[in-house]
Amino acid sequence: MINEKEMTAPNVSVGTDTEQSSQNLTDNSLTDFDPDFKGSDDDLYREIQRRMAPDYLETVSMTTLYDTDFEGQEPLIDGLLYRGAYLLAGSPKVGKSFLMAQLAYQVSTGLPLWGYKVQKTGVLYFALEDNYARLQRRLFRMFGAEAAENLYFATHCKTANSGLEDQIRSFMKEHPNTGLIIIDTLKRVREVGGADFSYSSDYDIVARLKTVADSYKVTMVIVHHTRKLEADDKFDMIAGTNGLLGAADGGFVLSKEKRTSNAAVLDVTGRDQEDQRLHLNKNPETLVWELESVETELWQEPPDPFLENIAAFLSSAGERWEGTASELCCLLNLDCKPNVLSLRLSISSVRLLRDHDIHYKASRNHGGRKISLWKEMELDSVSKGDDRDGLLVGSGEA
Repeated sequence: MINEKEMTAPNVSVGTDTEQSSQNLTDNSLTDFDPDFKGSDDDLYREIQRRMAPDYLETVSMTTLYDTDFEGQEPLIDGLLYRGAYLLAGSPKVGKSFLMAQLAYQVSTGLPLWGYKVQKTGVLYFALEDNYARLQRRLFRMFGAEAAENLYFATHCKTANSGLEDQIRSFMKEHPNTGLIIIDTLKRVREVGGADFSYSSDYDIVARLKTVADSYKVTMVIVHHTRKLEADDKFDMIAGTNGLLGAADGGFVLSKEKRTSNAAVLDVTGRDQEDQRLHLNKNPETLVWELESVETELWQEPPDPFLENIAAFLSSAGERWEGTASELCCLLNLDCKPNVLSLRLSISSVRLLRDHDIHYKASRNHGGRKISLWKEMELDSVSKGDDRDGLLVGSGEA
């Protein structure tokens, strides 16, 4: 269940000229005051005054960075979609909306997409260029009579500057298990102004939407158009400036060599995945996009002896263990410092859960830092890598 913090979206104003990840604007600061602060009242007062100074610059040392546990990020679709904001661009009537309907249905049902593993979650689809009658016909033709209960559609909404964020916040309160939001299209939620096509304006609109996605730890796909001018790099064909893709976590470009053909190419890029090119073909009967081939095979991680050692230890320890990093080093006979072991566990937490069904959490109390490892036999009610269940790193006490 989503916690109270996630159900209250923060202020999402973003500086238009600052190309920083908006995740930095929503995550807890690494330099927030320590609740176990042991200094004197005078020391605390001086620290507060220092931070309130107009010229104060918040920084994080590498030591602090390594000593901080971050929540692992399980992909929504393996190798294709992670948390954050993505652009999906293509020429008019190329099949973007059919692709988005397919994405929404696959995610809401948890069915694999083109062989890629999908994490089942709720979906909110802003189909702003459609009406409900057209959606009904399209979905029935594509997927038949089997409906997805956690897939919701809206054909009208407010713009980004006049209440869209409030509407999303209200929906998320009612449907906290939503993990994917689709906005089709960007033009429908964007105000037209004198600086409509400037870099700063392009960057700002996507950054605002990305901040909303980050605040709820969901994936947002924003549909947009490409320009007519061809380019060697497909992503240079996205209409507008580089600010659109620059503010996003990744992007897709759907293109055809011939408009009347059912064959298309989907180019993929992003911060958290490898660049890919997928060759698709639209089924003329169902209008579903089918995968023909992949130009670049995804790199497969080799087995990690460290994680395998953790899994073997936990099996012998009764499927659950709690203690310090020092104790775990001794039990595993590892020749490494406790802080290094904690760092490796934090970085590998998603893979530990994905490959071995082992949850990891680190917490602090007056006695120091504690590590919790556990394996649950029944996972039907727990989505792997989804911290709305409060089971992953930094989510509080178990």
